[in-house]
Amino acid sequence: MKSLLLSVFFISSAFCLDAQRVIQPKLIEVDWKGIVYKKEWSFDFRLHENGASIAYNSGKIKSYHKTNYYQVELGYLKDPREKNQSKISQSGRSGSFSFGKINSLINLRLGFGTKKYLSEKEKRKGLAVGYTYQVGPSLALLKPYYLDLEYVIIENDQKYVLVRSEKYSAENHDLFLNEDFIRGKSSFFKGFEEISVRAGIQGKLAAHFAMGAFDKYVKAFETGVMFDLFSSNIPIMLETEEISNKPYFIKLYLNLQLGARNN
Repeated sequence: MKSLLLSVFFISSAFCLDAQRVIQPKLIEVDWKGIVYKKEWSFDFRLHENGASIAYNSGKIKSYHKTNYYQVELGYLKDPREKNQSKISQSGRSGSFSFGKINSLINLRLGFGTKKYLSEKEKRKGLAVGYTYQVGPSLALLKPYYLDLEYVIIENDQKYVLVRSEKYSAENHDLFLNEDFIRGKSSFFKGFEEISVRAGIQGKLAAHFAMGAFDKYVKAFETGVMFDLFSSNIPIMLETEEISNKPYFIKLYLNLQLGARNN
């Protein structure tokens, strides 16, 4: 009987070990190339040669390699010839201003674009390389540029200095273009009720570098070129024989993109 029990024990042990080898689950290598999330949103923080902007992106992830998105962007744009300077006026006061500037340009853009990856990453880590492109409408919001001008008034042999905040006009042409009578620029909020609008189109093309393209959080940076083309010249500077305004702006830019993905 003892021998029979020992035989049954060893046979059972051998069967269990063999069964364990058969049913032992194997480690499965996950293929991270599939679609993990369906949507993503992000904010852009963009610096370009003539200004800066912030943007909001909302995208639909079609595959690992492709995301379609729309973008709403707000920024400011300077003329490349703008030079911020400071000079002591007739009254001895000093303030900064851009000589010859007559309008500030606030840029509102709407873009429809695509992001594509060219490289495969090492699972969840590493750097994915791709590119983005977009086109859409662009609005130039032109706000008159106000300066604090000094008017010298003489009454009863007394000299007074009267400071007025004014935009450029034919009447104040001589003072507006005379640094000796410019105290400085007025408040940025001066002239918002006088904004005029010019319509145009815009586009961007950039190299895209993503860190953690499968992760929940969007972390990427871009470098590229962007353009704005309007229906007529954009009057940022006062035109002279040497200076003429143009209807287009082409800029190189750097962009930081942060956001999240979800379903």
